[in-house]
Amino acid sequence: MVLVLILNCFKTGGLVVESFPFISPYYKNNCFLKDGKPFQYISGSIHYSRIPHYYWKDRLVKMYMAGLNAVQIYVPWNFHEPVKGEYNFSGDRDLVHFLDLANQTGLLVILRPGPYICAEWEMGGLPAWLLETPNILLRSSDTDYLQAVCNWMNILLPKVKPWLYSNKGNIISVQVENEYGSYHACDYNYMRTLRTIFRSFLGADTLLFTTDGDTERALSCGSLQGLYATIDFGTDTNITKAFRLQRRFEPHGPLVNSEFYTGWLDHWGEVHAGVDKWNVSKALREMLALGASVNMYMFEGGTNFGYWNGELKPLRSISHTYDYDAPLTEAGDPTEKLLLIRDVIKQFRDVPAGPMPPATPKFAYGFVTLGKVKGTSRPSGLELWEPTPLISPLNGVHDRAYVTINGVFQGILERDTALVLKVSGKQGDTMDLLVENMGRVNFGSKINDHKGILGDLLLGSDVLTNWEIYTLDLDGAIAGGWPHSEARRFPPADGRGPPAGPMFYMGTLKSNGVARDTFLQLKDWSKGQVWINGVNLGRYWSSRGPQQSLYVPGPLLSATQPNNITVLELEGAPECPRVLFMDRPHLNRTVGRSGGSAGVGSRHPGRRDPGDGVSVHGHVERTTHRERSILL
Repeated sequence: MVLVLILNCFKTGGLVVESFPFISPYYKNNCFLKDGKPFQYISGSIHYSRIPHYYWKDRLVKMYMAGLNAVQIYVPWNFHEPVKGEYNFSGDRDLVHFLDLANQTGLLVILRPGPYICAEWEMGGLPAWLLETPNILLRSSDTDYLQAVCNWMNILLPKVKPWLYSNKGNIISVQVENEYGSYHACDYNYMRTLRTIFRSFLGADTLLFTTDGDTERALSCGSLQGLYATIDFGTDTNITKAFRLQRRFEPHGPLVNSEFYTGWLDHWGEVHAGVDKWNVSKALREMLALGASVNMYMFEGGTNFGYWNGELKPLRSISHTYDYDAPLTEAGDPTEKLLLIRDVIKQFRDVPAGPMPPATPKFAYGFVTLGKVKGTSRPSGLELWEPTPLISPLNGVHDRAYVTINGVFQGILERDTALVLKVSGKQGDTMDLLVENMGRVNFGSKINDHKGILGDLLLGSDVLTNWEIYTLDLDGAIAGGWPHSEARRFPPADGRGPPAGPMFYMGTLKSNGVARDTFLQLKDWSKGQVWINGVNLGRYWSSRGPQQSLYVPGPLLSATQPNNITVLELEGAPECPRVLFMDRPHLNRTVGRSGGSAGVGSRHPGRRDPGDGVSVHGHVERTTHRERSILL
């Protein structure tokens, strides 16, 4: 039953026409006013940080042709300021170019600049360098945190101000923070300070809003006077009940679902998520019939390139793909879900004439055989002592540590799950720990997510001390040509068999005159990272799933020159180390969670130094054993 409180503002008249570009809630008739006329936005989320910039226009045109009149975007702070005080707004980070393309396409923009964004993104978009300040309280009125936020907004907000609708741009509203009511702090002074910052940079006429989940606690802590309170929910929610809750915090004005979930995210080791297309179209029709403005999250999900994925909680990492079962696939291809959505939108507004733009061309390049990289092979023939437990008593390994002794892989220490590992060696041997960051927590109370070795390790009863930590710039080394610039490749069949533990592999995809989108499958590989022509595609975890292929955008490939492939396998490669380039993705195969600690020969993840000499030295009390810890 439709609430009597819900009024369809499109059946009312007598509205005041403004003489300049203007958008605001119209509380009398429960709708938005845009230039003095009733306005309902039908929007879709797209993350420019998850889509290569050369495909932005293609995706925006498809969203426009689907009938949308707006797009919603996050601005990830850490994407633009990965190092404190060093800002990047070029290439895939060119926010202003994205806004311009959306404007050229005829799409309005709902901007979500954070500073926290969640988004299943590394640390919810907050830069990790914030954690260098001891005891900093994120997302609060902590003075160190607020100073960093103010410095960032002093860079960001002047860039977007010319694009505000009141300045004849296409940004119609700006979100303050993100789902703050789901955070434990509930710090109203923090939200008031953000409101002051946003108003000082963007002016009194800018429509500022908040978004929270459909619970009273979330809206109580997340909303604030002067910020229009909106709500988010999916197809499994009672729409009338959800909007009734919004009405408790906004008795009048437009109904808004800022995140209507068209799909869902994937975690490693779980089934590929999805939402039924008929349920999506049915719920969308019902909300639009109520006069509600709706943003569909996501309309295209995209890809977690590199190391940008987040974690819902420790070791529940978001997968490389952010396909999200969205109306546009990870590769930007229209789906049946999109066509159903367009049919619904046609009932409420005019949809651009003409056919939907087609999918981008795909190509199956076939198999490529790889060889091990010289200098990363496994030593043998050690004299071993009796196995001794290596212990992380305070759960201080964040997230996975690969343990080798004189280059012989021993197994893994893993946060929360594998705190003891039996290792073997001899007195005076060198122990290496290679620590992998699986993505910082992006949601909840644990976003202060430090990485590395955070507590003592014991070898038997001896405390390992005097650690030195080295970070590895693998992206920089591989973008600079390593290992392909050196004669480092073993023949593909060298008779040694696949070693356990971290190992680099390399190979070449020969050019054939075609550079099209493709999907890289690493069947029978375990877990690791892939680079194509020096660009970090992201993680694979074939042994766990569900994702079994990585999206390779066509413009990354050369149609005329050999294409370099570099693979860091962390657990163990197949007997025949080859990869397959396909013309379609494989996203739905769950193999199951691998075990915790293991002995030599087991397959476990980690990362490996690309060259010799990156070592850190320490000592074990009362012995002459040496340790090294290497972090990426």
